[in-house]
Amino acid sequence: MKSETKAYLFTKGVDLIALCRAEALPISEVMLRRELALADMPRETVLAELRETLATMRASVEQGLSEQKSSISGLTGGDAERLCSYAGRALMGEVMANSVAASMAVVEVNASMGRIVAAPTAGASGILPGVLLTLAKTRGWDDDALLRGLLTAGAIGMLIACGASISGAEGGCQAETGTGAAMAAASLVELSGGTPSQALHAAAIALKNVMGLVCDPVAGLVECPCIKRNALGAANAILSADLALAGIESLIPFDEVISAMKSVGRAMSPDLRETARGGIAATPTGKALQRALFGQGEEPERIG
Repeated sequence: MKSETKAYLFTKGVDLIALCRAEALPISEVMLRRELALADMPRETVLAELRETLATMRASVEQGLSEQKSSISGLTGGDAERLCSYAGRALMGEVMANSVAASMAVVEVNASMGRIVAAPTAGASGILPGVLLTLAKTRGWDDDALLRGLLTAGAIGMLIACGASISGAEGGCQAETGTGAAMAAASLVELSGGTPSQALHAAAIALKNVMGLVCDPVAGLVECPCIKRNALGAANAILSADLALAGIESLIPFDEVISAMKSVGRAMSPDLRETARGGIAATPTGKALQRALFGQGEEPERIG
């Protein structure tokens, strides 16, 4: 393995920050150099792949906001456009409302079998594009800036995957929409001129805000409550970024938050980890919807 490759194989937040400080680089550039070293390909090739990712994200937002398609199950569809139409009157403010609507749009496209980018998963795919693409319009971020945002997000997602999990089946929804919010929060901090340390504080805050969030999809489908939890994730990301940019720090370091998240995920009952056997999936209405869709009994059959 090349020495320059080893230099960028960070798996902890403290290692990432050390690299950023030692070389006076933002997280996005450190992550890009890691990808270049691992893939052994030109910078422009990696950036071209990121541009394709960004284009897919943008298309999914636009499709979800312009087409009121129902999901195959009929459980969801059109809520993103409804919120977008209401955004000018929203109590949370128009920018936040539009960010939330855009995040919901992507997951509605996913539920209707459209093309999305897993960020980090399909169930949490709306948070990162929702906030980045919406705030780009008000902040004047061009596509080159957004590529840096994606790189920063990728670094955070990779660190969480290494230290805990990004799977709802393993760690609950905290591992999916929590990670998506952490990725987006760190990206917003960097693009807003914050430091790498502030980006990690934002990511840590976002994770702490949903620590213990269960994964309880009604009828086992990535629709309810997943789409509205992407809405929450978008708001969480913006809030966490603002807290960090204001100079507010996470008392618990980023790496320790990830460790706590892993422990919490392991402590969760299997019924609360994507099995549709607990939480809102196990409510009378949740069970009735499952029977109507799949004709199953009141309790889903246990696997394994």
